Amino acid sequence: MEKVAYLSQPNCYKLSNGTVEAIVTTDVGPRVIRYGFAGGENMLAEIPGDKVVTELGQWKHWGGHRLWHAPEAMPRTYVPDNDPVDFEGVDDNSAHLIQPVEKETGLQKEMTVTLDHAGTRLTIEHRITNRNLWPVEFAPWAITIMNGSGGGTVVLPQEPYISHDDYLQPARAMVLWHYTDLSDRRWRFGSKYVRLNVDPAQTQPQKLGLTNKQGGAGYFRNNMLFVKRFPFLEHAVYPDCGCNCETYTAGSFVEIETLGKMDRIDPGESADHIERWDVFKDVELGDTDAAAETSIKPLIAGTSGVGG
Repeated sequence: MEKVAYLSQPNCYKLSNGTVEAIVTTDVGPRVIRYGFAGGENMLAEIPGDKVVTELGQWKHWGGHRLWHAPEAMPRTYVPDNDPVDFEGVDDNSAHLIQPVEKETGLQKEMTVTLDHAGTRLTIEHRITNRNLWPVEFAPWAITIMNGSGGGTVVLPQEPYISHDDYLQPARAMVLWHYTDLSDRRWRFGSKYVRLNVDPAQTQPQKLGLTNKQGGAGYFRNNMLFVKRFPFLEHAVYPDCGCNCETYTAGSFVEIETLGKMDRIDPGESADHIERWDVFKDVELGDTDAAAETSIKPLIAGTSGVGG
């Protein structure tokens, strides 16, 4: 671990094992603003100038990976995270970031970011603690803005095929927003995967949410595949009509989002959510589900938990 300046922020910390590197911020956040192969391009977006102005102040995109609480609401969700966070180096490959309590919500966000000593695995433990004197109902919401410069493709797994003769119940929820247009050519629905292509020329927003029981989602760009794995709990209640995985794009802006279960969190108690990231080189996505299945199934396949 070393202290570095990155994205015009002087007090960042870089975790590196020689294969991949991750950079976290302490001037704002908690945020992960870089993840990629050492010396290579950032798989995450860098957009420090973009902002959303609300009655609570200027919420800035910054880029990278952040932690929100669901369900989304204006202005509660957009409490600015532009102030310094407490930083603790857990050991030589792990950083603990603690945001001050949000005075507007009484919630406090934390991330513990740990890089494996070898390989590409980055584990992010998210925690939101209720510092109010009353219970609050919410779900942790982990959002990663991917590098959409020049385009890319979100890849979400379909649920496994089961014959009508063998099983009559639905497989999962697929949730649409009022602005979702399934006739938009950026969407592609195959038997194995749902794809969302990023097109900088197409600025109309698109969003889709899923009950993702496979526990995995991917982003393909420049023959590299970013994979995040996350838990699915069979009997949990998830936000947004049952979504634990969502994706959004508008122009070159693209996000992969995962959500924990909705819970009533008592004062002093916390809600936790874990993601595990990997990135792979020299991947061919292909134009068909068969091609994608051959090349990426061993990489994108998650589990019902956070292993794999």
